Order: sequence, then structure tokens, then C-alpha cells
Amino acid sequence: MADIINIDQHETIEEFKQNLEELLPDLDANKDGFIDLHELKDALNQVGFKLAGYQVREMIDEFKNKQRTAHQGKLNLEEFETLCLDLKSKDVASTFKTVVSKKENLETLGGMSSISSEGTTHSVRLEEQLAFSDWINSNLGHDKDLQHLLPIDAEGKRLYQSIKDGILLCKIINHSCPDTIDERAINKKNLTVYREFENLTLALVSSQAIGCNIVNIDAHDLTKGKPHLVLGLLWQIIRIGLFSHITLDSCPGLAGLLFDNERLEDLMKMSPEAILLRWVNHHLERAGISRRCTNFQSDIVDSEIYSHLLKQIAGNDADVNLDALRESDLQQRAEIMLQQAAKLNCRSFLTSQDVVNGVYKLNLAFVANLFNNHPGLDKPEQIEGLESIEETREEKTYRNWMNSMGVAPHVNWLYSDLADGLVIFQLFDVIKPGIVNWNRVHKRFTPLRKFMEKLENCNYAVDLGKQLKFSLVGIAGQDLNDGNATLTLALIWQLMRAYTLSILSRLANTGNPIIEKEIVQWVNTRLSDAGKQSQLRNFNDPAIADGKIVIDLIDSIKEGSINYELVRTSGTQEDNLANAKYAISMARKIGARVYALPEDITEVKPKMVMTVFACMMALDYVPNMDSVDQNNHNNSN
Repeated sequence: MADIINIDQHETIEEFKQNLEELLPDLDANKDGFIDLHELKDALNQVGFKLAGYQVREMIDEFKNKQRTAHQGKLNLEEFETLCLDLKSKDVASTFKTVVSKKENLETLGGMSSISSEGTTHSVRLEEQLAFSDWINSNLGHDKDLQHLLPIDAEGKRLYQSIKDGILLCKIINHSCPDTIDERAINKKNLTVYREFENLTLALVSSQAIGCNIVNIDAHDLTKGKPHLVLGLLWQIIRIGLFSHITLDSCPGLAGLLFDNERLEDLMKMSPEAILLRWVNHHLERAGISRRCTNFQSDIVDSEIYSHLLKQIAGNDADVNLDALRESDLQQRAEIMLQQAAKLNCRSFLTSQDVVNGVYKLNLAFVANLFNNHPGLDKPEQIEGLESIEETREEKTYRNWMNSMGVAPHVNWLYSDLADGLVIFQLFDVIKPGIVNWNRVHKRFTPLRKFMEKLENCNYAVDLGKQLKFSLVGIAGQDLNDGNATLTLALIWQLMRAYTLSILSRLANTGNPIIEKEIVQWVNTRLSDAGKQSQLRNFNDPAIADGKIVIDLIDSIKEGSINYELVRTSGTQEDNLANAKYAISMARKIGARVYALPEDITEVKPKMVMTVFACMMALDYVPNMDSVDQNNHNNSN
């Protein structure tokens, strides 16, 4: 029993740590790498710790006694993070009781903390299970392909069973990122264990392509219905969908959130969470409310901020009111507030208990959903410079690739988030483990030298690229530090290319690096051996545009996997795109980790085309991996 408690404690603290790392850059307002001690109470408040003044003063006195004069009166971000984790550990230790009640395959734990009511059943897993099940029922309940699975029961008990055939997971991905998966690639009838496994593989590789980090998750984990892995994956997919609309392209009115001294580029640098906080406060200000929201945990537990926000963004005919604020019981107040949200068709993700407990993920999702449906922002007549900073298809592909590698912090905008070199170093370390001398890397930045330290990081990143024989003529650390788009993209492409080829080289195990010419030779040999007429000259070959070479190659790797009745032959732009969509999804279905988009094939973008063929070549070195995994899986059982 103690082991169960320790696991849940560990997972709760790990989740808090991830959330904290996302919030840290926004806490460091002047970007000097420090938090002044006189701002400590406010900073702790923003990450969810409501502490009495005397408690904070005691902490400050303790730090002042221990600190060196060089940092007198300040905490660096690492020290602040350590402080928060220590506070959270103590909070969680007091929350988790030894009395554990079994509820299906979840452990729900009785507990009490500073932001939860005594006597409540506390389990973030259960809260997420309920929230995600309700969201699935609301958003996908009408889908005829899911009638055998939906609705999921009110307690979400059947959630893990419902995702086992892979269809639901594919549909969730397409809801969050439309057209990611070609519906024709999903096995919907005559489902066997193997065909369900194919669907799960398609869903997992597609989730990676949209930026999910699926390291340590495979189709067998989903088949077993491991709660923390299923819920973790669902959260990543849903989060990506919710955040995809918090952009200037989707909502030009965001420009109205800029302060007088800010430019559009400053908005691009902000995390979605930071933008949502600013959006909430913008509406509080317009409503004439002096209170401000600094976090989606402790600040929202009394429902006051939510009540004023809902009233402000609702139309006059929505009949949204402030009745909740007349109720003194916090849980009853939250319920009345959520009834107001229901009038806007936005009662998603939250129960009244989740509000009172300040559950970070679910409150964040609730606010993002509110923003997406009722932004309440005036569209400016003209936004100067918008065209120059809108994210291109190429930039989005690279960003998704980086995030799927599990880099921290999460990459929201390439040019600002790579400017200190830290994400780039993580990618180098994935491509060639051990290449980065982390002792040379500035992980935290000091106030007086931060500009020089970030530049030194970028210079070192360029040096590492040269060690890997990257073509970096004309690229200096200053270009990365300045966010030079052309030169930054040139480096990122070479990182992605090196990553793709490094996987191939490791799998080939020949001791020699794989080069593009060998990939072309492999493609043609594979096609010829399978009796296909298609041939590939190079990655610029116009014949690639109709998708048939890729489709034939997939069928050569996994004979009979392609339904050729679905392949179009007219050569029109529309039919070529349909073929390319089918090709990309089918490549992912057989396990190829393809990040390229269908348009990359129809427009014959040689860089992305190369990665498509390289990822399929990688499968050739592990042809029986599925069966090996299945045998190991069976033996382990």
C-alpha cells in the first residue's frame, strides 16, 4: 500500500514540477534570472502557494542569513524552483493519507491540503479521467464510427477500454488537429487484435507528429490501459488542440492585449498560459474589477475571478449573472458559477471540486476553452507586421518535431525559444549523446552577464554543429541569439536531418553514416523487389508529387497494406493531395515516424521528402519489431 502512495506522490510532484518549469520564465519579469525577495510572496502566489505574510517573512530571513553578498536580496530561479518543490513535497505528504480506497484500476486517495476541502477524495488521475471522458462525450458523441464506444459512463470507468481499438484516439487527434489522420487509414471494421494495434500505432505516431512527447509509451501500454500513460497522452493531445487557437492568426484581437511598450513579437514569445492570464486580467479590467489573476490554482478557488470573467465575455442575451458570489460555501459557489458557464456552452473539464481544489490542468483547459469560444476581443482594423511573424508550415513542422523530443521548456515560438541555446543543446544530445559538454553551458543567467552568457551558449551551439559537419557558412552564434529566421531555420533543418540519419545509422549498425544517396538506392531496390513500376531519381523528382511512389513503397514494406482502390490517378492537384494525405497516414500506420505534411509531397519539398523516405527505411532495419514486441509482451504476461 505504501508503494502505491509513493507512486502517486511522485507523479503529483513530477506534474507540479513540469507546470512550474512552464511558469518560471513568466515569473522572471525582467529576465535577469532572479526573483527579488520582496517579490517572493507574489511569486509563490503565482505558482499556487497562498502563504501567510509571517511564513514568507520567515523564509526571507532564512535566505538572508544563508546568502552570499553577491546575491543579497535575491533568489535565482534554481533556488526558487527548489523552494517550491520543497513546499509542494510537504503539501503532498500531508495530503496523501494511508487510507487508500480502490476504484477500478485507479487509486483514489483521501486527503486534505491548503487548497482542498477536508474529507474529499483526492486523485488527480480520477479528476482527469472524469474530465476527459466528459469532453470526449461532448465533442465526439455524434460520430457514427464511435457509436460502439460512446458515451463513456459518467465516472469514466470505461475510458481505458474505449481507447483500446485505436479508433477513438485517432478521432481525438483529428478533433484537436483537423486532417492529421486520413480517415481512410483507420481500421474501422473486422477488428482483430492486430488491426487494433495498427490503429494505436497510427494514433501514437500521429500524436508525435503534432508535437506530443510519446517517449516510453507504446501501443502495448495503451492496450493494457495504463491510466497515467493514457491520461498523460490524452492531456497532451487535448492541450495542443486548445492552445492551437491562441494565436494571432486565429484571433487577431490578441493584439489588443499588448501593453503600450510591447510589439507583436513580444506576444509571440509568451506561452499560451501567460497569454490566457493576460486575457483574463484584460476582461477583469474592462469589468471594473481591481482583482487580478496570477495563476490557475489558488487564485481561482473562490470562483470570484471566474464569475466576473463569465459575466464580462457573455453577450447581453446570455443571462449570465453574478449569483455565485452571494454563496459563502466555496463548493456551492463553484457549482453556481459553472452553471453560468453552461449558459455559454462552456461547462467543460471542471467540476465544482476541481475549482475548489485548484487542479491546474483542468482549470487551464477550462479557461482555454472559454477563450476559444468567447474571446470577447475587438478585432483591430489593421495589424502592422502580422504577415512577417505568422508561423509558416515549415516552422510548425520543426516546432512539433522539437516538442516531440521532450525538450524543456516547451517551444512556442522558434526564434525566441531557441535564442539562449538551451533547446538546441538538448537536441544535439539526442542526436549524439555525450557531444554536449554541459559544464560549458549556461543553464541559468545572471543579471549583469545574461546577454553575454546567452551569446556564449549560441556560439557553442554553432561549434557543436561544426563538429557534426553541418554546413554553417555565414551562421554565427549572434544570428541564433538575434532570432535571424533564415539562419535559425538552416540550423534547425540540419539538426532534424542529422537526427533522422542518426537513427538510420544506429539501426543499420554498419559503422558508417547513412547518406541520402543510399536512401534513394534503398527505395528503388525495395520497389523493384516488390514488382512495383515506380522508381525514384532523387528527392526533387517531380514524380513524387502524386504520392504514388510513397504509396508503392509502403505496400512494398508491408505487402497488402495499401487499398489501391483509394489511390487516385487523374494527376490533378486535388487528387494528388488526397493521395499524399493517404500516404502520410499509411506511413505512420506501419510505424514510420513521419513529421512531413501532405503538401510537402505534392509540392516536392526535397528536405521533408527525404525525411519521409528515411523514416520508412528505418523500418526496414526492424522488420519484425512488432512481432518481437508482441512475443516479449506475451512472455511477460
